[in-house]
Formats: sequence, structure tokens, C-alpha cells
Amino acid sequence: MSRILDQRILLLVISFSASVQSTKVLSEWKKCGDPECEKAMSRVQATTDYLGPDCRYLNFTTGEEIIVYSKLSRENENLWTGSKGKDFGYFPKDAVKVEEVLIGEEVEVLTKETDFLCLHEDKYTFE
Repeated sequence: MSRILDQRILLLVISFSASVQSTKVLSEWKKCGDPECEKAMSRVQATTDYLGPDCRYLNFTTGEEIIVYSKLSRENENLWTGSKGKDFGYFPKDAVKVEEVLIGEEVEVLTKETDFLCLHEDKYTFE
């Protein structure tokens, strides 16, 4: 009985560690097309297949079109945020090429904790 309890505690610790990692703040700052980050910044095309490490990332294949809404800045400038269809998430800027710029100027704003949560079927996932 004690061994089963030890295994359950270990699984709980592993699960907690994974949830902390999946809500980790990737950057304190981001650049957007407006202060609310609601305007599309650009339209890009995937130049390679990409499979992200967790549910916060946007998966895509070469040739797919993505609409960019924000770009992480300062400590992590490699990740952009965008959508394709109803899927939304982070992806490396090096995996895409810009097809069309949709804004005139970028605005830098602080990120929010909710920027780094997983979104599944219109609901936030709190692990």
C-alpha cells in the first residue's frame, strides 16, 4: 500500500512540474500592431514543417499561411504568435517568411500571464 502511495505522489510531482513548465513566461515584453494586440501584424508562409514542444505552440507544415498577431521581444525575440484557421500559438520566426505586412508601426507592451496558457476549444487549460 505504501508503495502505491509513493508512486501516486511521484506522479503528482511530475504532473505539477509539467504544468509549471507549460505556463512558464517566455518573455516579459511583446510587440503588437496595437496596444491590445488585436490587430493582425502580418501574413506569413511556413518555409518548413514545425511541431511545437507543448500546447502553447502552433504546429504547421511547409506552405501553410499564418496570420501574426504578436512577436515576443527583448529576452526572447525568436518567437512570434499567430493563427492558422482556429489554431493559435507560438512559433519560431525562422520557420516562416513574411508575405505581407499589415501594420505601419509596432507597439511594445508587457505580456500577461494568460499569454502563456494553453487554449483548447475556446477554453483556457489550467493544468
